[in-house]
Amino acid sequence: MNRRVVVTGMAGISPLGNDWATIRGRLGEYRNAIVRMADWEDYEGLNTRLGAPAAEFELSPRFNRKTMRSMGRVALMATRATELALEDAGLIDSELLKSGRMGVSFGSSAGTPSAIGDFGRMMEERSTRGINATTYIKMMSHTAPVNIGVFFGATGRVITTSSACTSGSQGIGYAYEAIRSGKQTAMIAGGAEELCATEAAVFDTLFATSTRNDAPHTTPRPFDKARDGLVIGEGAGCLILEDMEHAQARGAHIYAEIVGFGTNSDGCHVTQPNSATMAQAMQLALEDADLPPSAIGYVNAHGTATQHGDIAESHATHSIFGSSMPISSLKSYMGHTLGACGALEAWISIQMMNEGWYAPTVSLTDIDPECAPLDYIAGEGRHMQCDYVMSNNFAFGGINTSLIFKKGSK
Repeated sequence: MNRRVVVTGMAGISPLGNDWATIRGRLGEYRNAIVRMADWEDYEGLNTRLGAPAAEFELSPRFNRKTMRSMGRVALMATRATELALEDAGLIDSELLKSGRMGVSFGSSAGTPSAIGDFGRMMEERSTRGINATTYIKMMSHTAPVNIGVFFGATGRVITTSSACTSGSQGIGYAYEAIRSGKQTAMIAGGAEELCATEAAVFDTLFATSTRNDAPHTTPRPFDKARDGLVIGEGAGCLILEDMEHAQARGAHIYAEIVGFGTNSDGCHVTQPNSATMAQAMQLALEDADLPPSAIGYVNAHGTATQHGDIAESHATHSIFGSSMPISSLKSYMGHTLGACGALEAWISIQMMNEGWYAPTVSLTDIDPECAPLDYIAGEGRHMQCDYVMSNNFAFGGINTSLIFKKGSK
């Protein structure tokens, strides 16, 4: 029998802030966190100068030279977000962490870019100058989950979800499946990414970045006719997932229940989105949850503000839900945080569901007629009560994810 999986802790580091009260305040101001990146001016050929750095964050006394030795910024943010989420769940000093019954399912697009650069320089200069015992640990694709596991002494399974823009959502989805199947009692789940000009260049070469360098407050504009591309952000998001019976037995606060997860791949193109398989991922999540489309009250869109992505996603969503589905994109506020977006957007979606208030897509003033007709939340936030929300993410490689959350109990 499948076990029920609940969210008992949530936290993150984001461009909008590092706690829900701060993030909610910024969402309610309808103001994005995009800035012009002064240190990107020196890169010849880079068209975009826009980014969304994470808000400044403090470290606890647990972080010191020894415990941080193997961490680049991406692992540092991931570990700090995890610490905050474990504290929120009341599990920071729990024996569960070291019991083998609690694991880590966490991802990022890549490790710390500067560490990757160190190896690149070695190949270019034929010299190991700058390479040390921790360089690889900082650059490896599983640097976030490994550092989390070592930092907290977690001895359960480690699942690395290095799948670009679905790293965070797959982290949550695979953690959910590990608990549901009874293989683990609890999981640390999420994703992280650090901001770097190299990641902006990936999309710049595809002419997919916004170049409104002198008007950062007006971009990105998901689903808007005047959009001109995405903006890269950074951060880390973490959910603590737990077997429902275990959570109830210890009197844990339950924010939400994960009831559905769907993931698949397009199987046709590395960078061009496919509307049909996007829709299939949503349908897989609905089937997993045993819910009809009409049960979903809100869809948190991937919504990157790229032409092909927005159009394909909107038509996929319409094919499942019709034209009356309320939808908005949080990337209009904090940019595309890549490996972190699935976790940060899940966290915020759960908070919005529990509050009964949903943020609009900022700067959405003229819906692209090529996008499918949906109930795009724009202008101001919307008050509405619903028991289920869906959060979708789609990544390079044609990887699609869909998560469904049910409102939790007090």
